[in-house]
Amino acid sequence: MSEIVQGTTRSGEFVQSLERGLAVIRAFGTDRARMTLSEVAREAELSRASARRFLHTLVELGYVVTDGRVFALRPQVLELGYAYLSSLSLPDVAQPHLEQLAEDVGESSSVAVLDGADIVYVARVATRRIMSAAIKVGTRFPAAATSMGRAVLAHVPDGEREAFLAGISLTALTPRTIVDKGVLRAELTAVRQQGWALVDQELEEGLRSIAAPLCDASGRVVAAVNVSAPVRRGPVEDMVAEFRLPLLRAARQIEADLARTRA
Repeated sequence: MSEIVQGTTRSGEFVQSLERGLAVIRAFGTDRARMTLSEVAREAELSRASARRFLHTLVELGYVVTDGRVFALRPQVLELGYAYLSSLSLPDVAQPHLEQLAEDVGESSSVAVLDGADIVYVARVATRRIMSAAIKVGTRFPAAATSMGRAVLAHVPDGEREAFLAGISLTALTPRTIVDKGVLRAELTAVRQQGWALVDQELEEGLRSIAAPLCDASGRVVAAVNVSAPVRRGPVEDMVAEFRLPLLRAARQIEADLARTRA
């Protein structure tokens, strides 16, 4: 027997209490590192009683610490993602190439994978802070408004791309953000043809990013690599001219090393 929840069909094997416990963990973030019980309940969309039970369970398991009033995640919560990252050779393979790319162009470089409607950073070399929000491994941004998201989306099968577009709402993060799905569809077609994606102040004003797709040994696009720079670096045409070839070279080197790890 299955259950329909907010338009999604869930099987009879679905464990709602686990979903709620994970919602409590996800409630914490860069801007919400320490929260009261009421704040956690609000962010996780739970009653205070439910939030209290889950928080104190997480405290006993060692994932959360509290002084009796305020709660915060403990480093042990990283264990929850370690199994995935340790099974994924991409971050380790990409890191030295990101370091070389960042050195070559003098700007920050990253690798991200697509996860639902978002990209998730899995490797990064930062030369400076380029956004109002700190970017680190695990940071998520809307895929449609990022160069790495578009670099991946442009190369997924047509049916998957259309399903993605049908399932998202495009939000204007800046006055430049593409919010028309037809325009975004055309942009993804252009990215697929040229082999790289450029986002000019669509994620945050004052920030540009150029990205290239990363393929696994079978030729399937599994991630993207980018270079980001502030607009004060110079005209967008100069940025493309300066960064495109080093970026594409780094992408090919990462792919070659990924293929060797699978050989």
